Amino acid sequence: MAQPTVYYWDSISLEHDTGRHVERIDRAKRLAPDHLRSRVPMLNHQPIIAHDAVEWICKLHVPYYHDWVKNRCEAEVDRSLLDHGDTVISRRSYDAAIAAVNAALTAGDAVMNKTVANAFCAMRPPGHHALPDEAMGFCLFGTVSILAKYLQIHHGVGRIAIVDWDVHHGNGTQHFFYEDPSVLFVSLHQHPLWPGSGRASEIGDGAGQGFTLNVPIPPFTTESDYLAAFESKVLPALDDFRPEFLIISAGFDAHANDPLASLQLTESGFAQMTRWLKQLAGQHCDGRIVSCLEGGYNLDALEASVAAHLTELMV
Repeated sequence: MAQPTVYYWDSISLEHDTGRHVERIDRAKRLAPDHLRSRVPMLNHQPIIAHDAVEWICKLHVPYYHDWVKNRCEAEVDRSLLDHGDTVISRRSYDAAIAAVNAALTAGDAVMNKTVANAFCAMRPPGHHALPDEAMGFCLFGTVSILAKYLQIHHGVGRIAIVDWDVHHGNGTQHFFYEDPSVLFVSLHQHPLWPGSGRASEIGDGAGQGFTLNVPIPPFTTESDYLAAFESKVLPALDDFRPEFLIISAGFDAHANDPLASLQLTESGFAQMTRWLKQLAGQHCDGRIVSCLEGGYNLDALEASVAAHLTELMV
């Protein structure tokens, strides 16, 4: 019998040193298994298994970009900006990003092999803003996109749905699959807000037209209105698509207490969305879900929201 939810966290996340940046080491400390068990007593923490992460990264990212990130990080003595914007790196940042990819691939294997029911990867740095040849928004490599490609090539999965509820639009994930009808990308995000993409009119292109669903949410939207949009727009789209595997880009920065945005979700809202997605996955893809941490920058809200998300996954 498959184990319930498995939790992937590794101490390498503590070595991605961004200083006093909002995406900082304390996020990983709050999600360390020994700490989080006070909220989730049955937490099932398992080790990450090394894969050929570089090979899979280069299925989506330009190889010279991978090499540039690796070389820049390994040359660091202290900290610097990788992208001349907001993505801080230090000497072990590349290793942490590789481990985040390995965690997602480990989770994908475990779910596909039916040794676990579903999985949550609490790793940093996040990934959903990374472009084929550009770091941005605290992200180095597109972890959930790499997982989707891995599931299709290595495990033969056909239709994959990616639901991104981070408060910022997952522009990197959208870019990778904008012309791909085998991946339904759904993003709920505050708009207007950085990075400025994710309008409702962005629905995919070519063969992928109709397989991108953006749900822009106005600032100060209440939790009840947000959940109503999720229920009326996201769930029917997923139901029509009938995914064989569901990936969640689980950012928790739509929380009312997050410093980077102004939506009004609470941990109860994240629990409700998890509940709906788990029910849908049970109907269409034998419950197969891998969830990966993206944003969430109020530490108390992050910890409480992750605990609520995990608790629903474990039911």
